[in-house]
Amino acid sequence: MSDETIWQPGPASEPPAAGPGLGSQSGPQPVRERRLGLHLLLLVATVATTITAGAIQQGVDPFATPGLLYRGIPFSFTLLLILGAHEMGHYLVSRRHRLDVTLPFFIPAPPIPFIIGTFGAFIKIRSPIQDKQALLDVGCAGPLVGVAVAIPVTLAGLLLSHTTVMASGQDLVVLGEPLLYQFLSWLVFGSLSPETNVVLHPVAFAGWIGMLVTALNLIPVGQLDGGHVSYALFPKYHRYVSLGCLGLLLVCGLVFWYGWLMWAVLLAFLGWRHPPPFHYWVPLDGRRKLLGFVTILVFILTFSPRPFSLG
Repeated sequence: MSDETIWQPGPASEPPAAGPGLGSQSGPQPVRERRLGLHLLLLVATVATTITAGAIQQGVDPFATPGLLYRGIPFSFTLLLILGAHEMGHYLVSRRHRLDVTLPFFIPAPPIPFIIGTFGAFIKIRSPIQDKQALLDVGCAGPLVGVAVAIPVTLAGLLLSHTTVMASGQDLVVLGEPLLYQFLSWLVFGSLSPETNVVLHPVAFAGWIGMLVTALNLIPVGQLDGGHVSYALFPKYHRYVSLGCLGLLLVCGLVFWYGWLMWAVLLAFLGWRHPPPFHYWVPLDGRRKLLGFVTILVFILTFSPRPFSLG
C-alpha cells in the first residue's frame, strides 16, 4: 500500500525579530492540475482491477465467466471509498492550509490471487509546509477520515458475514485482528469459541484492509503519515522514534510476520529522517497535541503484529 504526503522543504530560516505575522507570509497556492486525465485514467484502471480482484475472491473466473465480474463490485466500491476518503482528507486539509497539492493518484495492481487489485493511493504536496500545526493537520487528516469510514463499513460487512466451525488441518489464510476489529466483531457476534471462524463478506474484508492501510501509514517513520505526526509532536526525538520503530518492525518480522522485514527495509531505503517545516519554531497548540495523541491511539488500535497467518 502506498500513501505519501511528500514535499521538498524550503531553506530553514531563523525566527524574525520583528515584522508581520505568519498570515502575511503567503497567499493561496494555485492548484496546477495539468494531469487530470492521468488521475482519471488511474482511477478507472484501479476500479477495473479491484472489481476483478473482488470477483476472483468470490470464485469467479474472469476469463471463463466475465459476466460474473459484477460480484466484485461490493469489494471494489468499499475499498476505494475508504482509500478515497483517506486521500481526500489529506487533499482538503492541504488546500485549507493553502498548499499546492495534487489530486490523489490511485495505483492499480494486477488482480491475481493474494493481490487486492491496488497498491493504494498517494498525493504529492508541491509547496513547503509552513509549520508544525499544518504538518500535524495534514498527517492526521487522512488516517482519521479513513478510519472513520472504515468503522461503519466494517460493521455493515460483519452483519453480512457468517460464522462457521472449520475442521482442523485445512489450509486457510487467517487474518490478524487488531483491537478495533476485535471490538467491532464482538459487537456483532459476541464472544466466539476458539474453533469458530468468521467468514468475511467482501465489504467486511475491505473494511479490514482499510484498517491495515491505516496502520501501515501511521507507522511513525520518515514521511509516512505517522512520521508527520511524530515529527510535529516530538521534533527533537523524531529520529530516535523512527529508528526505534524500524527496530520493532525487524523484531515483528522475525517473530510474527516476515512481511514486516520487507517494510523495514523499504522504509529504511525511502528514508527515516523528516525535513523540518518552513517555520519550524511555531509550536503546536493544545488542541493539535490532543489530535496527535488521538492519532497515535488509532495506530495502536489498528495495528496487528501478525496480519496474515495460515490456519
